[in-house]
Amino acid sequence: MAITTNAIANSFKGQILRAIHNFTASTGNTFKLAMYTTAATLGASTTSFTTGSQVSSAGYTSGGKALVNSGVKVSGAIAITNFSNVSFTGVTLSARGALIYNDTAAGDPAVCVLDFGGTKTATAGTFTVQFPAFTTAAAIIRIGNA
Repeated sequence: MAITTNAIANSFKGQILRAIHNFTASTGNTFKLAMYTTAATLGASTTSFTTGSQVSSAGYTSGGKALVNSGVKVSGAIAITNFSNVSFTGVTLSARGALIYNDTAAGDPAVCVLDFGGTKTATAGTFTVQFPAFTTAAAIIRIGNA
């Protein structure tokens, strides 16, 4: 069991062509970030949110937190979307990675897996997941030709 790499969920790729996900800022779907321990098995084959192997802490609710979507931007041949940083306050936890999923769509379909590159911790403090810049070179979700 492991979270070994950042990955866009394979199922997500087909779902965007079937209009399952709406990344329009403010009016689109609700996307959440759930955090997981080293016991989790997450990767490109992950299809939906799961409660198994989530972190456990006062201040962390199963299912994680809603993300603030940056909307969609297209520049040249690249379409992107991104999220604002998300913080869990007053927590003592250890997390190996996270799953972004669509909390609005039936079955809570997976969008992407985030690998923290090792276990990250917070002790009676704030755990913040920082997202990259909202640019075609850095956004968390980029679709297009390089």
